[in-house]
Amino acid sequence: MNAPIPTPKLNTAGPAIDVKTVRSPGGVEAWLVEEHSLPLIAIDFAFDGGSSRDPADAAGGAYLVSGLLDEGAGDLDAEAFQGRMADHAINLGFDARRDDFHGYLQTLSSHRETAFELLGLALNKPRFDPDAVARVKAQVIAGLQRQAQNPESLCRNALYAAAFPGHAYGRPEKGDIDSVSRLEAPALHALTPTLLDRSGLRIVVVGDIGADELAGRLDALFGALPKGEPRPEIAQPLPIQGLGQTHVIDLDVPQTVLRFVGPGLMWHDPDFVPASVLNHILGGSAFTSRLFMEVREKRGLAYGVSSSLLPLRESAMLVGGTATRNDRAAESMTVIREEMLKLATEGPTEHEVEEAKRYIIGSYPLRFDTSPKIAGELLNLALRGDTPEFLATRNERFAAVTLADVKRVAQRLFGHPDLLVQAVGRPVGLA
Repeated sequence: MNAPIPTPKLNTAGPAIDVKTVRSPGGVEAWLVEEHSLPLIAIDFAFDGGSSRDPADAAGGAYLVSGLLDEGAGDLDAEAFQGRMADHAINLGFDARRDDFHGYLQTLSSHRETAFELLGLALNKPRFDPDAVARVKAQVIAGLQRQAQNPESLCRNALYAAAFPGHAYGRPEKGDIDSVSRLEAPALHALTPTLLDRSGLRIVVVGDIGADELAGRLDALFGALPKGEPRPEIAQPLPIQGLGQTHVIDLDVPQTVLRFVGPGLMWHDPDFVPASVLNHILGGSAFTSRLFMEVREKRGLAYGVSSSLLPLRESAMLVGGTATRNDRAAESMTVIREEMLKLATEGPTEHEVEEAKRYIIGSYPLRFDTSPKIAGELLNLALRGDTPEFLATRNERFAAVTLADVKRVAQRLFGHPDLLVQAVGRPVGLA
């Protein structure tokens, strides 16, 4: 007989990345990873707030601002601004997410002067010219009109509205047709200083630039922005409303889109790491999770099914979903609930836990194989309040997770599997 092939030992070493903290003369801080072997510079940054800072009657304002900051700034109108970016192969953009207003810059180091100049103008001197505002608004409204007929978008927006009624999380990040239609340049000018204040600013720079040069650049880019006031710390996570309920939006389509949400864990909950292992087992793995095997492989109910942990600044959720034939929607949700309950009552197997840990640890280096990826991963780290030292201990934390840890968290999260379920389609028997 052939001897069994031994399982390779887990390599728990963190990525070999030297992260320096750079502080400008004006007090702006950034994390820097110097990499002079390639002539590239990548900057990722985020301001605290994002679409959650939209006024209640102006949903979509932050998203509209994000689309306009590179549509003309300073002495450059939209055509001139975009032309200079194209001529110098500069990748510059912004996005408004629920909890932060994100920006990025990627440039050849030989074009750094132009790239930094354009970023500084976009942040400090946006124009909001009437023609640019009208054009970007029309693009956003056209996208919202498409989403109004898209089952996936309808389901996601309705789920958040039911989970967080009366809160900014319950509003669509991009707003709705009515709210966006009312937004004009004066309101966008007034909103921008609120979005771009330095109180919660996080900056990561990776590439061909030294600490001394970066310190000077930081003040030129960010130093003149409003200082702002830090938002208060969250005493208790915002509870999810509507747990145990199922809502259906009737739409004449052959498949029902299903999305569900249940309680999750905040980033710094002591159980977050074992919960990540648990989620990988439940629905986080594309081809080996329990939901994939039970919903797709064994029963052929859907092409894909997944779950994920989603910590927000003020709340935390376990979210998941699938799409299936209308007449099999109820069966799909039954299977999903049964698998969650099995994990709570029986727990996973030792093999499932070890394989999940092996994947989570082994795949981690893939997040650091390019400068933009490194910048993005470090920015996520900064936004959740961690330090670069987390990189050295992250894999060890996952390696230390035991079967007992995962069973305990499964009972905590799934022991009372009340889910808020949103469906779009014409599901049969779903209630």
